[in-house]
Amino acid sequence: MNVESFNLDHRAVSAPYVRVADRKELPGGDVLVKYDVRFCQPNRDHLEMEAVHSVEHLCAELMRNHTDRLIDFSPMGCQTGFYALTLGLEPRDFLTALEATCRDILEATEVPAANEVQCGWGAHHSLPAAQEAVRAFLAARQEWEQVMA
Repeated sequence: MNVESFNLDHRAVSAPYVRVADRKELPGGDVLVKYDVRFCQPNRDHLEMEAVHSVEHLCAELMRNHTDRLIDFSPMGCQTGFYALTLGLEPRDFLTALEATCRDILEATEVPAANEVQCGWGAHHSLPAAQEAVRAFLAARQEWEQVMA
């Protein structure tokens, strides 16, 4: 399959985890590193969409306080996690930025850009649901680098 994650046996993984899903060298020499940030066990659990939407906004905004190499932080359609696209951010540094971002989310008092001007569905957010999801993800920090069951 052309899509890397379609070649991953989703029955063999053990979420939560963080893994390098792809690495591409661009013609100019820059390297794109794509991370699979999996919150929930595939085909067994998922995040509700308001939590997904809010975690997306929070990570997209707050992770940039910890690295200038984040290009994009996007939800997976299956609602089990997110993809983070970075410019050459190696795993050790990505994990550090992700952990710091999770801690920031637990301290947040609002979801950034959760309004009709800055978001296509501004009313579709839940800070408490996002914080609950992140709290569980962060509690399993020691497991993040263990991808397979």
